[in-house]
This record gives sequence, structure tokens and C-alpha cells, in this order.
Amino acid sequence: MFHILAHDGVAADILPWLPREQYDVEQQSARPDAILLRSSDLRAAPIPKSVLAIGRAGSGVNNIPVDDCSRRGIPVFNAPGANANAVKELTIAAILLASRNIVAAWDFARNLKGDDASVAKQVESGKSQFDGFELTGKKLGVLGLGAVGGQVANAAIAFGMRVYGFDPSIGVDRAWKLSPEVIGAASVDDLLSRADIVTLHIPLDEHNAHFIDASRLALMNRGATLINFSRAGVIDEAALCAALDSGALRAYVTDFPTRAIIDRPRAIALPHLGAATAEAEASCASSVADSIIDFLENGEIRNSVNFPRVILPRAGRSRLAIANRNIPGVVSRISSALAAANLNIENLLNKSRDEYAYTLVDLDAEAPIETLDVIRRLDGILSVRVVPKSVRTD
Repeated sequence: MFHILAHDGVAADILPWLPREQYDVEQQSARPDAILLRSSDLRAAPIPKSVLAIGRAGSGVNNIPVDDCSRRGIPVFNAPGANANAVKELTIAAILLASRNIVAAWDFARNLKGDDASVAKQVESGKSQFDGFELTGKKLGVLGLGAVGGQVANAAIAFGMRVYGFDPSIGVDRAWKLSPEVIGAASVDDLLSRADIVTLHIPLDEHNAHFIDASRLALMNRGATLINFSRAGVIDEAALCAALDSGALRAYVTDFPTRAIIDRPRAIALPHLGAATAEAEASCASSVADSIIDFLENGEIRNSVNFPRVILPRAGRSRLAIANRNIPGVVSRISSALAAANLNIENLLNKSRDEYAYTLVDLDAEAPIETLDVIRRLDGILSVRVVPKSVRTD
């Protein structure tokens, strides 16, 4: 029986995907095997020693201490792309809100006073202040062409927009899904200087903090619109406010309100609605549940943000899952320790990702506790786990 600690109401969404005879989903647990969450902040909370994996029912993991988890050999899983359609639809809505001044116009209309004749007169005299522009023929710059950005680019093509995209790390699979009408920008600066509207779909990490700063805002066309459904921290807020106040930016739409943004008339701030649909929450829950099941039952890693993808069909009578630092000689030392115990390796797969690596080893017999202890003491080893024999085949 695996014990799952579920935060943020994840339990209700996750239960249909976890077999009850094998998983006990709890809102409190002293010794959980895994933690599942959405927005709860684990960075200041102690993570029990029993935890083998953490799953985020969403894409961003900035509420999880990923570096600490990596040093303990704990994979952190997310659900990339599971909420992409929801965020794509809201991004398109944000572009429409900004282009037609819908929020300000609605606020104007709902505060009109008087009878119908008076309202009609006020409408005719006041509507010109909300003049907007049509999307057809406008230039959209999409920074980040992952699951969300790629869908936004394709949807904008359908609106008749001229779409530029930039993503230096785009994979072949993502590239194939892009409309051939999406134009590749030569660089971030090239994209910013071309577009009438720029939408951001990049992660918030140590490389992207304040990625859009004063110098990059200065590259944008005067009167351009900026959409940020990534994270608040990818933009230098002081520089952004200065651009809004000066009119350099026509509008800013974000899913991450702050006091400074809320108080800017040219800004539209939504209360983090990007993935707030029943469909997206269910999709994220099922995706992360699949990853947790694969890891706990088979030791396999899919959709981890800190360890490599490792998929290995079962062979032999016993399986070991080993997380280690990515340094030379680790696999050979593991093999030597197993050979010293007269254990034969039926199958082995080792993959690395940046500073860390992960190894699955299938053996012809159970490894003695003493052998496991030897492996745990090897230089670079972070965690060693015997993967249970009872594996579902459905």
C-alpha cells in the first residue's frame, strides 16, 4: 500500500486515477510515499524522509524546493501540457480584452447613470475613448513555443495575425505541431522589435527572472501590448510600470496581480485563472497520477523536472531504482557491488540530466540488505530503492 499526501483539494481529482487497493490518499500523513499538490508552498515546509516523489498537478514548480529534492534523490513530477488548452484559450481572450479595451469599456457602461435616453447619450459621447484595433494583419510575437505557446501561435494564425515565434529549446515534436505559417524570429530581441503584441510562455527559473527588463521593453514598438501568463517574476515590474505610465506600452495583461499592476489603468490583472477550468484540473491530475504510478510501481520516470526520463521494461526477479550525482564511475561501482554479492544483472538503464542521473537495474535475485547498504555508501549515490514486485499489468 502506497500512502499519498494530497494538498489543495487534489485528492478529489486524483482518486479516480489511483487504485484504492494500492493507494491510500490522505490529507495528513506522517510517512507519505509521495506528495501531490497544486499551489501549496513546500519551500518552507519539512519534507518527510519517507517521501519518494512529489507531483505537481500543473506545469510550474516554483512552489517546490526542487534543488533540495534533487540532492535527496526525489523526482519532482509535473503535468506539462495538461492545462495547455485552458491557458491558450485565456491568452487569446487576453489579447481580445486588450485590443478592444473591453475591460475599461465594460466598467464605463456598467457605471452609467440615468434613464435609457440619458444612457444612450452618454454611450454615444463616451464610446470613442475605447476605440481599439482588429487582430487581422497585426503582428504577434510568441516567446516560448512549448505546449501553450505553440497552441497560441496556431490559434492566432486562424485570426489572420502574422505570427513570429522564438524558442531556442523547441523540440522536434513541438516544431511539427506548429503551423507552417509561424515565422521563426532570429532572437528574443528580433521578436520584440517586430511585434504589435507579445505574449510570454516561458518558465520562471534562475535564467528567466526579470527576463523582460527595461532594455527589452525599449525594443518593443511604441504602443505595443504585452501579455504575461508565464509568471510575474519573468518581468521587471518597475520597468514595466514605467513603460505603461509613459505610454510606451499600450496595455499589459497578466494572470498575476500585484498592487502596482492593479493600480495601473493600462493594465488588466486576472486572479491566476490560466488553468482554472474543471477540464484542466482533471487533465493535470490524471497526468501526474500516471507519473507517480509509474515511478512508485516500476521505478520509471516520466515528466520529471529534475531527473531524466527513464523507461525500462521489467526483467529478472528484482528491480533497484538508484538516483545519483552525474559523476564518472558510478554505474561501474554499482555493478561491482552487485557482482560481489553474486547477483547477475538482467537489464540496466542509466540516464543523466545535468548534475543528476538515474539508474534502473533488474537482477536475477533479491539484493541482500548488506549489498544495498554498500551501494548507498558509494560516492555520489543519493537514494536506493527496491521497487516492489507487485506490479499491475492493466
